[in-house]
Amino acid sequence: MRHVGVAICALALASCAVGPNYKRPSAPVTAEFKEAAGWKISTPNDAALRGSWWTVYGDPVLTDLVTQVQASNQNIRAFEAAYRQSVALVRQSRSGLFPTLNASGSVTRSERGSGGTIRSGVGGTITTATGPTTIYSADLGASWDIDLWGRIRRTIESNKASAQASAADLANATLSAQAQLVTAYFELRVQDELKGLLDQTTAGYQESFQIAQNKYTQGTVSKADVAQAETQLRNAQSQAISVTLQRAQLEHAIAVLIGKAPGELNLQRAEFTVAPPEAPLAVPSMLLERRPDVAAAERRMAAANAQIGVAISAYFPDLSIGGSYGYSSTSLNSLFQTANRFWSLGPQAALTLLDFGARGAQVERSRAAYDQQVATYRQTVLTALAQAEDQLIAVRLLGEQGAIQNQAVAAAEEAQRIARNAYRAGLTDFTTVASAQAAALSSEQSALTIRRNQLTASVALIQALGGGWQAEQMNAPPIQRVSTPQG
Repeated sequence: MRHVGVAICALALASCAVGPNYKRPSAPVTAEFKEAAGWKISTPNDAALRGSWWTVYGDPVLTDLVTQVQASNQNIRAFEAAYRQSVALVRQSRSGLFPTLNASGSVTRSERGSGGTIRSGVGGTITTATGPTTIYSADLGASWDIDLWGRIRRTIESNKASAQASAADLANATLSAQAQLVTAYFELRVQDELKGLLDQTTAGYQESFQIAQNKYTQGTVSKADVAQAETQLRNAQSQAISVTLQRAQLEHAIAVLIGKAPGELNLQRAEFTVAPPEAPLAVPSMLLERRPDVAAAERRMAAANAQIGVAISAYFPDLSIGGSYGYSSTSLNSLFQTANRFWSLGPQAALTLLDFGARGAQVERSRAAYDQQVATYRQTVLTALAQAEDQLIAVRLLGEQGAIQNQAVAAAEEAQRIARNAYRAGLTDFTTVASAQAAALSSEQSALTIRRNQLTASVALIQALGGGWQAEQMNAPPIQRVSTPQG
C-alpha cells in the first residue's frame, strides 16, 4: 500500500493541467490619440494622475465630499461585498488541492428475526442477533482528490481571475461614483453662479423698469415701454426660481452619492474660482493598464480560458484516494478495544464512458464563452479609446470656445451700457435697451454653460484615462469592512 501512495504522489506532482494556457489576445489600440493635437506627454510626468485625482481642482469642499463616497456610497458597498465573495470563492476552490478529514460516530438500534445477522462497520463486523441489538461506531475518514488533469487548478485559476475582475469592477464603480459627484458638484456651483448672475440682472431690470415707469409718468414714452421692461424683469425672476430648483435637486443627488439622506446635507453658496486643470496625457496603450473596466474585461477572458481546461478535464479519469480508521461494537464499554478496530485504504478511479455528447457540448460552450469575452474585451478597449478621444477634443475646443465667448460677454456688456445711457438721455427707444440687455444675459449664460462644460469634460477625460488607477491594484485592492445592521 505504501508503494501505491508513493505512485499516486508522483503522478500528482508530474501531472499537467489540460486545456489552453492563457495568453492575452491583441487589442485594437493605436499608437497615439487622434485628437491629441496640442497635447504633449511631460517628461518626467510629475503631473501624472494619482489615486486622489479630484485634488487637482483644489477645492477643499469637493475633496471632503469625494472622500465620503468610497466610505458611504451604497453602490460601492455592494461591489465591495461582491469582491469579498469572489475572494472567498478562491479560498474555497484552493481547499480542493488538499485532503479532507471527517469524523463520525453513530449509535444504531436494530432487530432481525431468529437466526438473522446484522452487518455493521466498514470492516464488515458480523453480529448474530436473536433480538434488538445496539451497535456503536466511531471512525475517522480521509479522502484526497488527486488533481491529475488540472481540473482543480484550472478552477482556481478561473476563480482567481474572476476575483481580480471583481476588484476592477469595484475600482470602476468607485471611479464612476466619484466622477458623478465631482460633475454634480461643479454643476451645483455653476447654478450658484447663474443665480448670482440672475440676481444681478434682476436688479438691472428693476432699474430699467423704474426708468420706464418714470418716463411714462412724464409722458415721454408709451405704456409699451413699461410693459416690455416688466416682461424682462418677471422672466428673469422666473429663471432665478428655476435655477434654485435645479440647485436643490443637485444637492439631493450629491447627498445620495455620499450615502446620506438629502435632508442631512446643506452646501452653502461659495465663491467658485475652480478652473479646468491640464490633465496629463498618456499613450493609448496605457488605457489597458489604467482603465479598471478594460482590466476587468481582460481578467474575465482569463477566467473563461481556464474554464475550457475544466471542461476538457471531464474526458479523463477522476482519481482519488480514501481511507478510514475506526471502531465498531455492540458494547459501548468495549468500543475502543483492538478487536473492534477496522481500517481501509485505497485509490478509486471514475470515468464516464458514455454521455451522448454532454462533455463535448460543455467544451464547445466553454470555448464559445471565451470567444464572447474576447469580443467584449476588444469592444471595451474601443469604447475606452473613443471616450478618451471624445473628451480630448471636447477639452481643447471648449477652451477655444470659452475664450471667444468671454469676448462676446465683454462686447454685450458694453452694448448694454451704451443702450441704457442712450435711453436715459432719450436718444433711443426701450426696444434697443431690451435687446441689448437680453443679448448680455444670453452671452453671460452661454459663458457659464461653457465653463460648466469645460469642467465636466475635464472630469470625463480624467475618468476616461482611468483616474490614476493601475492594473496591479487588482491583486491587493483596499477592502472596506462594512458593518451590517443587526436584526
